[in-house]
Amino acid sequence: MRLSTKGRYAVTAMLDLALSSGKGPVTLADISVNQGISLSYLEQLFAALRAKKLVRGVRGPGGGYYLGKSPDEISIANIICAVDEWVEFTRCGGRENCREGQRCLTHHLWDQLSDEIFRFLSDITLQDLVDRGRAGAADSDGAGLGLGHEKGRRAA
Repeated sequence: MRLSTKGRYAVTAMLDLALSSGKGPVTLADISVNQGISLSYLEQLFAALRAKKLVRGVRGPGGGYYLGKSPDEISIANIICAVDEWVEFTRCGGRENCREGQRCLTHHLWDQLSDEIFRFLSDITLQDLVDRGRAGAADSDGAGLGLGHEKGRRAA
């Protein structure tokens, strides 16, 4: 299974916000530069994330985005589902009509796999990723997060 670019970029952008928590709003332009994600693509993602209240925006000079909830309240599954990128392994999209209108022999297997992945990603929060990254950064002298090369904004 491969997670789509949309889902991966949404998780990356949200992690960027989580790492900046408590340091003021973060602009999409900053995230774009930090993560190498196009600004117009981020605008689309953040519209979906805002609609699900995972982020909140502040307008005007000095404005930008904050997380809409605490990082320990936002799961990776929340983010992926917010941008409508949940991966379904069944060919029929869960409708059970994969083989000439009937459920295929392996439908249950693929359905279970989708459920397992959802549970796995539901159990991982943004805070978990921040903690893992900071521990990795301490172990590898700053390379643990692999989230861009901005200087000064992110102290470990």
